[in-house]
Amino acid sequence: MNFWERLKLKIIADNWEEYGYLKYSRLAKEQIADYKPWDFSPLTDADRATITFKHSGNSGDIIYALPFVRQFVLQKKANLFLHLDQKAGYDSNINHPLGPVMLNKKMAQMLTPLLLAQDYINECCSFEGQKIDIDLDQVRNAPIPFSKVSLSRWYFLVFGLNADLSQPWLKVNPDDSLNESILIARSNRYRGHRIDYQFLRRYPNIHFVGVEQEFKDMKAHIPHIQFRPVKNFLEMASLIAGAKLFIGNQSFPFSVAEGLKANRLLEVSANCPDVSVNGENGHEFYFQEHFESLVKRLYK
Repeated sequence: MNFWERLKLKIIADNWEEYGYLKYSRLAKEQIADYKPWDFSPLTDADRATITFKHSGNSGDIIYALPFVRQFVLQKKANLFLHLDQKAGYDSNINHPLGPVMLNKKMAQMLTPLLLAQDYINECCSFEGQKIDIDLDQVRNAPIPFSKVSLSRWYFLVFGLNADLSQPWLKVNPDDSLNESILIARSNRYRGHRIDYQFLRRYPNIHFVGVEQEFKDMKAHIPHIQFRPVKNFLEMASLIAGAKLFIGNQSFPFSVAEGLKANRLLEVSANCPDVSVNGENGHEFYFQEHFESLVKRLYK
């Protein structure tokens, strides 16, 4: 869209919100005209035991891609290749734990044991130019307003395949050491407006999983909270599965809780509501009053 086209839209629109809508609609039409849907026929007809996938996104994006992967392979297996050190393109004001990339070697090493623990994943390793059948990074090229669509549905819209998101797509052995505890993960990104965790001081057993700096931030609000470091994300998933209640915002640990269908409570971001709760044991909140009442009910 050139300068004169944008100027015309500004003149037509009554306000900035309508201008934004018209601008996106025009861009979406242009992108859809150039977008080529994926042809799955060679794969579905092929006599093969495994289907190969590539993904270069964040760990949470990979977890949310698994319902599609699982549904697509069915009785077959998936080989998942992780493309490391790809530029993220975050806004300059975002302080992300991985800096300017979406997935690095350390994060892939943390994630791999969890992926290999799933019965539909045959192999998981770094992408080094191997032949792939399905490039999951295609979602980032599609004309879809991703900030308004649940992450787990991105792949359905792009690749034209659905799965039942109310059913678990991750399985681990629960760690029962937290079966009377609340487990929290809260990143600096995706925080709800005016949400305060200090009321949790009156709950006796509170633990935190995630980045240590985020734990220190939470400890200022809940002094008795305890940090639970993990050696990999399979261990983290076991803690989430075994906790009495897991509370998280739209960061990676909640994607694991959602995949497990653990007893979970989601802090919804107003700026980017691209995570949703599906299935049993799932709850979400937007207002402080609901947060406190839900914790009280779910903990008891």
